[in-house]
Amino acid sequence: MTMFVLRRAVHTASRTNHCRSFSTSQTHGNHRKGLVLGVFEKEAEERGVHLTEAAAGFDQSVSGKLSELLHISGPALKKGKSRLFYGLHKDFPCVSVVGLGKASAGMCREENWDTSKENIRQAVSAGCRSLQDLEVTHVEVDGCGDAQSAAEGAVLGLFHYDQLKSKKKAKVTTQLHGSADLVAWEKGVVYAEGQNLARLLMEAPANHVTPTAFAKTIEEKLAHHAEQVTVNKRSQAWIEEQQMGAFLSVSKGSEEPPVFLELHYKGSPDGSQAPLLFVGKGITFDSGGISLKPSSSMDAMRADMGGAATVCASIVTAAALKLPLNIIGLAPLCENMPSGKATKPGDVVKAKNGKTIQVDNTDAEGRLILADALCYGHTLNPRAIVNVATLTGAMDVALGSAATGVFTNSDWLWEQLHKASVVTGDRVWRMPLFEHYTKQVTDSQLADLNNIGKYSRSGGACTAAAFLRQFVTSPHWAHLDIAGVMSNKDEVPYLRKGMSGRPTRTLVEFAAGLAQQQS
Repeated sequence: MTMFVLRRAVHTASRTNHCRSFSTSQTHGNHRKGLVLGVFEKEAEERGVHLTEAAAGFDQSVSGKLSELLHISGPALKKGKSRLFYGLHKDFPCVSVVGLGKASAGMCREENWDTSKENIRQAVSAGCRSLQDLEVTHVEVDGCGDAQSAAEGAVLGLFHYDQLKSKKKAKVTTQLHGSADLVAWEKGVVYAEGQNLARLLMEAPANHVTPTAFAKTIEEKLAHHAEQVTVNKRSQAWIEEQQMGAFLSVSKGSEEPPVFLELHYKGSPDGSQAPLLFVGKGITFDSGGISLKPSSSMDAMRADMGGAATVCASIVTAAALKLPLNIIGLAPLCENMPSGKATKPGDVVKAKNGKTIQVDNTDAEGRLILADALCYGHTLNPRAIVNVATLTGAMDVALGSAATGVFTNSDWLWEQLHKASVVTGDRVWRMPLFEHYTKQVTDSQLADLNNIGKYSRSGGACTAAAFLRQFVTSPHWAHLDIAGVMSNKDEVPYLRKGMSGRPTRTLVEFAAGLAQQQS
């Protein structure tokens, strides 16, 4: 049942290898068809409506009726809003026109993103959803001058987790309208499908996505890329052989066996190229252990494996894009549960590198499983290490959902991650790794380290990062705390309410940037 549900979760947008222009007389099978077109805000000197190139062509084909209706149907369309028109063209019973903001928008230093790309994602998402609400099953989308962003908006905006409901939203397929830039459109679809895979894993109930089920799902997703990808699902016996005492201390309270998932993507033609290493926290359900969480909102802790979900989804996406670089992904997977076998506050455990850890709070478990994964990762001789984790509530308090917090010992790595996030709009923000915080985790009564800071209510995200740094010797390491971006209410307009899958696209864009530099 578990895996059936996951396999059924096909993404709400599909790629096609041909584009149809508005003049075609064919319909898409027996499905209802819709069209999304863009309109810009008028600049001061402009007269009439400022349509995109595709929208202007459509307007011409219907003798100016579109621009006429836009003029008489109400005020100018605001950014991210949509307006529906019916009966304009025989091939498209429904046309959704969306507001793209100013055509002159671009990179915004204050916002740390490309405003034009974000506007397109937001607008196309709104248009596709308005047609989905009408049970339109196939939508052609205006590339709006940036086909990749348009595809991302469409595919991300249409995703909805209803796999376990009897009544489901209409499944919508999308394709690029016209033939403006099919390559960019296809790339955008792959990027967005990667994020949707992470959303799917994070949103699914914990009894459906156990450590074993998670690993099997990723293995199935990578089966199409068997020539380039090796999947190792390491058992508890292997974890014990590796002397990963910190990881085992978290998993032992649960009846579900832990899994150490190891993915090797070999995309570089140079077999000796040092790999990029991604490490993701994989707590498939976090009760807090003996340091039990409050029951309110505990159900959201099914997504505490968001780090593993985004890391694994990024490698699936890299394989689909055939990026020419080597990537290794590590995901320590387990549940954190209270039981007679569970770790008790005050217990001391030993990590893979021999350091002892006083576990004063069993709800600070993510850093324990990551500690052993980071130790193991160093044995693989990576060129850079990026670990991703829904690690601390303090990160949510600090940045909210605006950006992922990044702690790094490498200016070069920070620059690459930041550059990628500007493109994707899924932003990152640099946080401090001061010695001030290190002292708070190394001052422990019983062991080498304490798993919570000396002043536990102060700087919690920073002390967690300082703890992880005790298991890092690589000169290029970054820790991404994604607790604040784990879920979405209405902050990101092109994501529905629910688990966000962030920052999958930023990880993919980061890897793609490194691949381009190497080539």
